[in-house]
Amino acid sequence: MHVDTLAVTVVDGVAYGLLLAIAAAGLTVAFGAGGVLNLAHGVLIAAGGYIAATTTAGTWASLVAATVLATVAGAAGGGALAAATAALRGRGHLDQALLTFGIALIGGNLLTTIFGSDVLRPRMPAALEGTVMVAGYRYPVDRLAVLAVAVLVAAVGYVVLHRSRAGRLIRATVDDRAMVAGIGVNPRTVDAAVLVTSGALAGLAGALATPILGVGPGTADTTLLLSLIIVVCGGLGSVPGAVTAAIGVGVVQTVGVVTVPTAAPYLLIAAMTVTLVARRPTVPNGAAS
Repeated sequence: MHVDTLAVTVVDGVAYGLLLAIAAAGLTVAFGAGGVLNLAHGVLIAAGGYIAATTTAGTWASLVAATVLATVAGAAGGGALAAATAALRGRGHLDQALLTFGIALIGGNLLTTIFGSDVLRPRMPAALEGTVMVAGYRYPVDRLAVLAVAVLVAAVGYVVLHRSRAGRLIRATVDDRAMVAGIGVNPRTVDAAVLVTSGALAGLAGALATPILGVGPGTADTTLLLSLIIVVCGGLGSVPGAVTAAIGVGVVQTVGVVTVPTAAPYLLIAAMTVTLVARRPTVPNGAAS
């Protein structure tokens, strides 16, 4: 492969990876910070994508409105999941997985019934449908726009989770719920806020991904699988880890399709296996060495 072509492919992979980072952000927040294994996460992403695909009209106003509507719908879905999983708090992740998996099955069927089985794409403003020169090649403007938005979302997410009072409160709730209750904050309120935020990120991810990837019946399952891989490889609750893992997934998939298309479906699993095997296990304090 020519060096310039490879460079453009890597840029494409980074853009795709940052898009996946937004998709996985909601899951890593819900699981790592909120303690909820949400297997309906992919459905919220797909719902955001369908909303974006059916409410845009080729204007900037409609694009902004569709993105906001998708984000709000995702937040509402996160709130509904918070209510549904509240009674399962303390009963382990298996019960949560079973409940949210059932919701995912129902939600996926409802989306297909409402929007059909075709892959849909939104009508974008003319400025985003053009191309610009990158390393001597034409590169889609919409992907560069998604790249910029993804960087912004990742930066804001890191600041909120690691530098703000809300982020400290979330981490404190994960570590010691009794202490949080002792300072006058209801831990259940924090749990609900985390899932609402997680849902909002999922809806936003769906709206951003739809112009590039489209949205269809397989969107929910694909995005959930990739999000789980990113969360496991990047570390629970770690925004920098999720972003790094997502970029790795995006580059491996994109470069793999271009260089070794026959082996591309297996490269991601191979890379994930190497990452998990190479990771040093965390030894609890007091454990024998």
